[in-house]
Amino acid sequence: MSQTFAVVIEEADQNYSAYVPDLPGCVATGASREAVLAQIRAAIAFHLEGLAADAEPQPPLRSTVATVQV
Repeated sequence: MSQTFAVVIEEADQNYSAYVPDLPGCVATGASREAVLAQIRAAIAFHLEGLAADAEPQPPLRSTVATVQV
């Protein structure tokens, strides 16, 4: 079963970081946008596996993504 998660990517001085608002504590870093996206995909899968192993429910997906041009 495939799910779509909102992911926030932030650029720092020398790398990128990402987090998933609907999965508190699910974070990743990478040297590039592509690297951080690969890492956050793996982090999401690992996070969901951990929730299932602990018999914890997955938090509801409440976040969406939009861009606004001004």
